[in-house]
Amino acid sequence: MGEDLSSAMTSVTLRVGDLAGEWDRTGLIPLDLLRELGAEGRLCAEVPEQYGGWGLSSMHSGAYTAHVGGLCSSLRSVMTSQGMAAWTIQRLGTAEQSAAHLPRLTGGGLAAVGFSEPGAGSDLAAMTTTVRRDGDAVVVDGHKKWVTAAHYADLLVIVGRHEDGAVAVVVPADTPGVRIERIADPLGCRAAGHADVHLDGVRLPADSVLGGHGLPPALLVTTALAYGRMSVAWGCVGILRACLAASTAHAAGREQFGRPLAEHQLVAGHLADLYTAEQVAARVCEHASRCWDEGSPDQVVATVLAKHVAATQAARGAATAVQVLASAGSRDGHAVARAYRDAKLMEIIEGSNELCRLMLAQHALSAPGAP
Repeated sequence: MGEDLSSAMTSVTLRVGDLAGEWDRTGLIPLDLLRELGAEGRLCAEVPEQYGGWGLSSMHSGAYTAHVGGLCSSLRSVMTSQGMAAWTIQRLGTAEQSAAHLPRLTGGGLAAVGFSEPGAGSDLAAMTTTVRRDGDAVVVDGHKKWVTAAHYADLLVIVGRHEDGAVAVVVPADTPGVRIERIADPLGCRAAGHADVHLDGVRLPADSVLGGHGLPPALLVTTALAYGRMSVAWGCVGILRACLAASTAHAAGREQFGRPLAEHQLVAGHLADLYTAEQVAARVCEHASRCWDEGSPDQVVATVLAKHVAATQAARGAATAVQVLASAGSRDGHAVARAYRDAKLMEIIEGSNELCRLMLAQHALSAPGAP
C-alpha cells in the first residue's frame, strides 16, 4: 500500500495543519473531522479490507501511526483507541460480531475501550465491574476511569468480571445507565477525550458479550492491550521525530555568543541524544512489528519491550527538546511543550514503565540460560 499510505499521510497532514496546538488548548478535536477520518478507515488501519479497513501490516500501520503521532498525540490517541476496539472485537468476537461492529468502526463510528478502575489500574485482576446474565440479556455494573476517546465514542468496549473469568462487552454509549464524565484538564493528550465511564444496571442483549464466554482475566487483558501498546510505541517514535525536527531547526537558526547553538558542544550533544533516542525507538518498534507480521512467538515480549523503550525515550527526548528550545519551546501550545506533557503519559498508559519492567524481568528469568 506504498503510494496509498503516502497519500493517506499527506491527507492527514493537510487536515491537521497547524491546528494541533489549538486542539490541545481547547481540549477538543472537531467531531466532524474524527468521523471523516473514521469513515475513510484512517482510525483503525489494520482492520481487514472485507470490513472496510485498509488491512495494513503492523509495519505499515506503525509507519502511519508514527506519522500521526508526530502531528498530534491526541489524534493518535483516538486512533489507538479505535484500533484497540477493532482489534478486541476481531480477536475475541465471533464472525457475526465482527461483521456487525467492524464496518461501523470503518464507517465513521467512534469507539473506546475501558480497562482501568478506581481500584484496579495495572492490577486488573482486582476489577469490580461485573457482567452478569439475566435471562436473554446481560447487565453491566461498574466504573471505568481514564477511558481514552470515551468523550467522542459511539461504542464502548468494556472489560468486566463474568462468573469465574472476564469478558469484553460492546456497549452503545447511549444505552440507559451509561454516564460519561469528561476528565477536566488532563496533563497530556488534552484533546483525546479522556473520560470516566459509569455503568449502572446497563442492560444489553446477551450477544453483546464478545465470543459469548469468559476468559482468564490475564489472557483477555493481554490480548486487548497488545494492539494499544504497539500503537503507543509507534506514536512515541512520532513524538521523537517531531522533537528532533524542532530542536535541529532551532539550534541551527539561533545564535548565541556569535555562533549557531548547534555549534556549541553541549547543545550538539543534546541533538545527538535526540537522534539516538529516535533511532533506538524506531528500531525496537520495527522489530516488534516484524514479530507481529511473522507471527513470531516473541511477539508478546517484543511488544512490551517496544512500548517501554519508546515511551521512555520519548519522555527523555521531549525533555531534551524543551531544554534546547528553552523559552521558545516553553509556551503552552508549542510542539515541544505539548510533546513534553504527552510523552509523560506514554510512560503510564497501556502498562506503566514499572509494569513493563516487571514483565521484561520475568521474561529474562524464564529465558534459556537464566539462573
